[in-house]
Amino acid sequence: MRPIERLMEKIPADADAALVASGHNRRYLTGFPSSAGLVLATRETALFLTDFRYIEAARRTVRGMECVEYASLSATLPELAKRLGLRCVLTEDEGMTVAEYRRFSGMLPGVELRGGVLDGLLGELRLVKSPEELAKIKEAQALTEYGFEHILPFIRPGRTEREVALELEFLIRRQGTEGVAFDFIVVSGANSSLPHGVPGEKAIERGDFVTMDFGARVDGWHSDMTRTVAVGSCSDEQRRVYDTVLRAQRAALSVLRAGLRCAQGDAAARDVIAQAGYGEHFGHATGHGVGVEIHEEPRLSPRSGGETLRAGSVVTVEPGIYLPGRFGVRIEDMASITETGCENLTKSPKELLVL
Repeated sequence: MRPIERLMEKIPADADAALVASGHNRRYLTGFPSSAGLVLATRETALFLTDFRYIEAARRTVRGMECVEYASLSATLPELAKRLGLRCVLTEDEGMTVAEYRRFSGMLPGVELRGGVLDGLLGELRLVKSPEELAKIKEAQALTEYGFEHILPFIRPGRTEREVALELEFLIRRQGTEGVAFDFIVVSGANSSLPHGVPGEKAIERGDFVTMDFGARVDGWHSDMTRTVAVGSCSDEQRRVYDTVLRAQRAALSVLRAGLRCAQGDAAARDVIAQAGYGEHFGHATGHGVGVEIHEEPRLSPRSGGETLRAGSVVTVEPGIYLPGRFGVRIEDMASITETGCENLTKSPKELLVL
């Protein structure tokens, strides 16, 4: 069953339709990338509204819904609402700005726009990946791992972080990916203590750790991977920190399964790091969901409450230790949750590499 059909089934009886405006949710429901458009779905019909720039391609690509061209959305949307007899329409909260809400309210006088429901319905659909969706994530991950394998000979003293980031992106794009999953993180030496550091003109030096966080996108589906490597040499302390992060990551991977509380998955990694004396240097969550967005539900976090993992979800597992002004280590794989455990989608080696 297509995502749009699953959404149509979930529209509650006290609402007439769902209006989806955000780009990532439109892409999820239609399989079609565009910078403009709306999905309007009732329990009986689904429409993809877009303009002249996209209508021909949409009619070739989109399945399971009628593609409607508009010259003026403010004219077309009210006409459709009247034709469909809409009185209450569910709208996104997270995917819609206040300005957009006001705009749609002005287009649909007399129609109640109701928030607080649709994000949950879409999140529930996106939480569990179909076999076809999982296959696209795996393809994106395979392209990511190609980039990692081929960037290693490029990393050497004198190369800048920016040069490595650009070369890594070129390597992945040359393989036919739709695009990169996000702006790559490549940080070295003292900069590697910055979890989301930006690649700069710092030259890599012998003895540096280099942390690379990167991913690809295939048909709208993302991958996410982090590796930390040493250049030339590695101190005993660097090895100790690296080994601690690796043990923490493996501990979390070993407990993941459907029904596990997300906070327990986080704790499996966090406890290893805390017991090694580095607890205060691990300040982010252990992982997050990956799909049509690079960060989505579920979250492996100490703040996840009673949320549990579902079979078919894809999550990252990425503990780290960051020693300010000195160095940091992060190791990240993606895992597909099953009833009895998880399938690690990341095949690249993660034992410490000294280049």
